[in-house]
Amino acid sequence: MSGVELLALAASTSLLAGWRLYLVTFVTGLAMRLGWIDLPDKLVALDVLANPWVLVLSGAAALFEFFADKIAFIDSLWDGIHTAIRPLGGALLALAIVDPGDPVWQVSAFLLGGGAAFLSHAGKAATRVMVNTSPEPVSNMIVSTGEDVATAGLLALAIANPVAAALIALILVLASLWLILSARRFVRRLVS
Repeated sequence: MSGVELLALAASTSLLAGWRLYLVTFVTGLAMRLGWIDLPDKLVALDVLANPWVLVLSGAAALFEFFADKIAFIDSLWDGIHTAIRPLGGALLALAIVDPGDPVWQVSAFLLGGGAAFLSHAGKAATRVMVNTSPEPVSNMIVSTGEDVATAGLLALAIANPVAAALIALILVLASLWLILSARRFVRRLVS
């Protein structure tokens, strides 16, 4: 992978970590382990995500998150707890993908990765505030399943074509901003 592709992969995985941190960590590590992500020789030391322990822990957490996300009140609690965890996880994912020998890349990846994960998490949580207030449980499950499918699809695209995935990630950043502002207006109307 070229430097541009690695940066695009870091951006995409960070953004997706704001939705499904554990699934993204698991799939990225599995892709590294199976050789789907071709790391340059100088980055082979970064295959920490491919460590069997990391794969088992992130896989188990992804499975738990899959079910927790389908129940409205548990989902809201889960999102609240992960407001700090997902941005940090997104920052660390970006850091694990870029060149470890260049401090400028490290700091840039960490800051941008954390910011992207926070923004997508905020968009997800803002959307869920609106969906979870619905009296029927079906809408939450539909939205959650849509997030699962979108995360898996975009992650597959990020592995196959990181630059295209980064462009889609940019569109998602703009959509997240719109969702945050919409949720803010929605909450204001509820309070008023």
